[in-house]
Amino acid sequence: MTGDIFEEVVSKPSVLNDVQEEAHKAIDLSIPSNYGRDIPAGLVVFLVALPLCLGIALASGAPLLGGIISGIVGGIIVSFFSGSELSVSGPAAGLTVIVAAAIQSLGSYENFLVAVILSGVLQIGLSYLRAGVLGDFVPSSVIRGMLAAIGIVIILKQIPHAFGRDTDFEGDFSFLEPSGHSNTFSEIARSIVSANPEAVIITIVSFAILLLWEHPRLKNIRLFKTLPAALLVVFLGIGLNEIFHALFNDFYLRAEDGHLVQLPVTSNIPAFIQNLQFPTFAILTETSVYSVAVTLAIVGSLETLLSLEAVDKLDPFRRISDANKELRAQGIGNIISGVLGGLPMTSVIVRSSANVYAGARTRMSAIVHGILLLVSVIFLAPLLNRIPLAALAAILILVGYKLARISLFKQMFQAGKEQFLPFIVTVIAIVFTDLLTGIAIGMCVGMFFVMRSNHQFAVTLVSMDHYYLLRFTKDMTFINKAEIKSKLRQVPNDAVLLIDGTKARFIDADIYDTVAEFAQAATYRNIEIEYKNFSAKEFNPNSSH
Repeated sequence: MTGDIFEEVVSKPSVLNDVQEEAHKAIDLSIPSNYGRDIPAGLVVFLVALPLCLGIALASGAPLLGGIISGIVGGIIVSFFSGSELSVSGPAAGLTVIVAAAIQSLGSYENFLVAVILSGVLQIGLSYLRAGVLGDFVPSSVIRGMLAAIGIVIILKQIPHAFGRDTDFEGDFSFLEPSGHSNTFSEIARSIVSANPEAVIITIVSFAILLLWEHPRLKNIRLFKTLPAALLVVFLGIGLNEIFHALFNDFYLRAEDGHLVQLPVTSNIPAFIQNLQFPTFAILTETSVYSVAVTLAIVGSLETLLSLEAVDKLDPFRRISDANKELRAQGIGNIISGVLGGLPMTSVIVRSSANVYAGARTRMSAIVHGILLLVSVIFLAPLLNRIPLAALAAILILVGYKLARISLFKQMFQAGKEQFLPFIVTVIAIVFTDLLTGIAIGMCVGMFFVMRSNHQFAVTLVSMDHYYLLRFTKDMTFINKAEIKSKLRQVPNDAVLLIDGTKARFIDADIYDTVAEFAQAATYRNIEIEYKNFSAKEFNPNSSH
């Protein structure tokens, strides 16, 4: 979608004005035309977020309501203060292992909530320290690899649900299952062998509806523009399962077998409030709560910044999010979530990408999704608990496909190995490990290529007779040490060497040390060294710094 827009802009200058006008409109929350896109998009995100909130809470060993509270606060509160128009926050799969271990180490969920509150305070502090800039140091190839990998993981993890094997929780995005006895591929194989025909029928019908709604010739028809495909898929899934139940004794999906959404049922607002869990602040005297808070703040902030970078790349209008404002919003959200008994949250790429592809224009879609989560947990739980996970799997698989289109792999391959290798390594690492580990591996490969390209051609060495000119062509840092040493080794005995630093606005201390060491050795090799716009930069050839 995004690529098509910008290809058209390049080929037709008149289209640029239309895109700029649309971008201007998209920034304004008050324009009613945005609500026509944001409200349906919020509904789609709600349908995606609901089982994920429950699944992540289950995986974390936390109360199911804690996952919903985090989603509500992430939608309503964080979106209001967010630095991004399209980012959607909620409980994150990347934090499940940390949360599960922290609940155990701190003794209770109520104690853990204090750590969530403290992590929010730390995130607000990080925002004032301008730590949001850290996201800018992640290579774009790694960000694109993260998006593609998440798309692949979504597809792989939803295939078992599409076949009716719902033994795994919705929020699991790790390659190895928690039991350690199976992995993503073995679960897919088991789901195919033990396919549930009721779930398969619902999945096929759901896919048919979703693909029909994507057909270019039908997008301009009013019905297809006003009725979200995801909503129709959900109601058809419920309807088909109810028909199966009415016509056959055993041919239908049952809640007790884990095939349906399992939302905690509360009959009214007082009952909802009564089920909330609140923090026990007596734990503040224990040092362990502070180490957990620091871990949550650092990991959650990094995941948020990476998600924010990814969302900006998906945004059709290429708006630039305020990372420090987003960190502050996450901090406020975690404080409120902890007070109300919710899980820690981050900006989540699965929800955010679903938001983008559902056609959202502003943060109103994320706020709508949060309101729907609140309304559903209080009033609509009995209805929502009839939604087959197979129908939701079809929605998520389509989102995953849009993130991991084949055209993206072709584009990155054509960009050259400096872009493709970090991209593909990130994809493979995330798919076969987990999100945070995969990103770390991709970052290492990406930074290797950044350093490699940065130090190449930073120094030139030319000669005529016994005269040599060593010239810096750009700013010099420790990254360039190897290249400088290589060039200096080429200078023979009895030579005259001119070191020219005119084009280097900055020279690292490591470079001065390298040159100083060479200058000391040059006296024994009868090499005469002259300096141009180099010694003026506080360089002393007679000492290594």
